[in-house]
Amino acid sequence: MPAAMRIALIGGGKMGEAILAGWLAAQEGPAASLAAESFTVVNPGRERRDHLRDAYGVACCADAAELAAAEPFDMAVLAVKPQVMTEVLPVLSSLAPFQGGAAGPLFVSIAAGITTDALAQGLPAAAPVVRVMPNTPLQVGAGASAVCGGACADSAQVGFVRDLFGCLGCAVEVDESQMDAVCALSGSGPAYVAAMIEALVDAAAQEGLPAALAQKLAVQTVLGTAALIDATGTSPRDARLAVCSPGGTTLAALEAMDEAGFSQVFAVGVQAAVRRSKELAQCMR
Repeated sequence: MPAAMRIALIGGGKMGEAILAGWLAAQEGPAASLAAESFTVVNPGRERRDHLRDAYGVACCADAAELAAAEPFDMAVLAVKPQVMTEVLPVLSSLAPFQGGAAGPLFVSIAAGITTDALAQGLPAAAPVVRVMPNTPLQVGAGASAVCGGACADSAQVGFVRDLFGCLGCAVEVDESQMDAVCALSGSGPAYVAAMIEALVDAAAQEGLPAALAQKLAVQTVLGTAALIDATGTSPRDARLAVCSPGGTTLAALEAMDEAGFSQVFAVGVQAAVRRSKELAQCMR
């Protein structure tokens, strides 16, 4: 990719803004060379465009069609909902700045469920496509992103996108066949963790702890446990067993949770998310 990249960010919602903010704040890696002048953001809401201009100094427009006379882009980040992708791709495919096939811009999609093949069918022939499944903690540089390339994306392009998202936390390459499971695990995972914290706070409040204190303790417990597992390389199982004393409070809690279906809750949740990810792919047909 050129040193002075031109990036079209199609979609300036929460995830689009998080990616933009993270890349502009990066001090290392490929994102460190990006500046406000690198970006043009497309978003239909005027209030949202005004916010992005004021907060980041980026150029904004209401519709991708307004980019018809722009200089060619090096990358187009498709940060719109899966249901909107069918409207966006034909517009981009008709515009000169997004032409060129293999020699044109790299298309990067963060839309859940939509395969690289489905995306490629809506783009100029031979256009390279890379698919990313990020999650919301990238807003604070702690994201988990999985990356895979389409048929026309080479390994250097896939690696470049992995490194770009690596500036926002952890980024790994996976086979596209694994992306639905990734979506259900790390993509949706922040909601599971937040729901667990919410439930812990509510349960502790019922036992007499002030809600604010319960939340502080619950959040730090999640942060600390994750940091412990990450730093020491211990398995989640071993980290769990290290807290369990025979006849103690932790075992009593875990036994009660298991009787209530604790593990099964997560299993059925991930399975439901995988099904929904596959269903979203149908919107491109």
